[in-house]
Amino acid sequence: MDTEQKSAETAVQPEEELRSAEAYIPESAKPVVHEEHTVGNGMTKREAMKIRMRSMNKQELLYLRKKRLAENCWPVFRFLILFGLGFVILTPLIFMISYGFRERRDMNDPTIMWIPRHLTLEVMKQTIRSMGLNNAKNNPLINTLVLNIGCSMCQVVTCALTGYGFARFKFKGKKLLFGVVVLMILVPPQIISIPLYNTFRYFLFGSVNLIDSFLVMYLPAMTANGIRAGLMIFIFRQFFRGLPKELEDAAYLDGCGPFKTFLKVMVPNAASSFLTVFLFSIVWYWNDYFTSSVFFNNTTTIAIQLKNLDTTLLTTIFGNANAQVSVREKIVWLEAGCLISITPMLILYACLQKHFTEGIERSGLVG
Repeated sequence: MDTEQKSAETAVQPEEELRSAEAYIPESAKPVVHEEHTVGNGMTKREAMKIRMRSMNKQELLYLRKKRLAENCWPVFRFLILFGLGFVILTPLIFMISYGFRERRDMNDPTIMWIPRHLTLEVMKQTIRSMGLNNAKNNPLINTLVLNIGCSMCQVVTCALTGYGFARFKFKGKKLLFGVVVLMILVPPQIISIPLYNTFRYFLFGSVNLIDSFLVMYLPAMTANGIRAGLMIFIFRQFFRGLPKELEDAAYLDGCGPFKTFLKVMVPNAASSFLTVFLFSIVWYWNDYFTSSVFFNNTTTIAIQLKNLDTTLLTTIFGNANAQVSVREKIVWLEAGCLISITPMLILYACLQKHFTEGIERSGLVG
C-alpha cells in the first residue's frame, strides 16, 4: 500500500509542477489559438465578412462584388479556353482514328461523322501491306529505326560537344563560326541539297559513291551537321552558359582536363537538355522526307512510304495503277497510314512528356 501511494504521489507531482510553472507565464506571452472555422470571438469567416460589409460604402461593395464575380467566372472561362484549344488540337487525331477503322462505304454515308457504323481492321491491314511494313527485306520501319536512333544519338553527342565549346572556350573566329551555326538554323536545307548530293556521289575525289547508303545520314550527324543541328547546338550552348563557372574550376583543381570535366561535371547536369535534344532529333528524323528522298533511291522509310501511299494503294489494293478511285473513298487508307506513322511518336511523347517539358524550360528556349 505504501508503494502504491508513493507512485501515485510521484505521478501527480509533475502535473502540479507544470501548473505552477504556467502560473508564472504572463498572459501576453501565451499564444492565442483559434479553431480553424472561427475568426475572433467564435465567429466564422462568413459572419465576420457580413459585419465588415455593413460598414462599407457603395464603391467598396461594388468593387467586392466585381472581384467575386471575376473569381467565380475565371475558372469557367479558363476551362472553355483549354477545352477549345484541346479540341482543335485533337480533332485531326480523332478523325484519323475514326477513318482508320471504318469501311470504305461509310465515307459515302452523310449520316456518319465521328463514330463508324462498320468497324473493321481490314483497312489497317491493307495499309500496312501497301506501305511494306511486313516486308522481310528493305522494311521501312526497320530502316527508319536504324536511321532514327543511330543518327539521333550521334547528333546529340556531337552537338553537345560543339555547344560546350562555344559556351566555355575562347578561340579565334568564335563569333564567325557561331554565325555559321545561326545560318544553319536560318538557311533551308533545300539550298544545300545539290552540293551535298555531289559531295556524297563523288566522295573521296570520286572514288566512293555513298548515295543510297546510310552513311549519307550518319556522316552529317557525326559532324554536328545533321537535320536541325544548328538549333541543337544553340540549345546546348545556352544551357552550358547558364551553369556556374565554379563547377569547372573545382574540376580543374581536382586534376580533370576539359574533356573529363565535360563528361564528369557537365553531362550529368545537362541531362534534361540531352533528353530534349534527343527527342527533337527523333521526331525530325522520323518525319524527314526531303533528305531521305534526295539521297535514297531504293531504301525506303516511313516518311517516303507515307508520301507515296496514294499511288501504292492503287497497285497493291486495286491492282491497277490507273484505277479511278475517288479521294473520298481513298481517305480511309490515307488516314490509316497517317495514324500508323505518328503512333510511335505519340507513345514516346506520352511516356516522356514530363521530362520533355522540364528540359524545354531549362534548355534556354524560354525565359
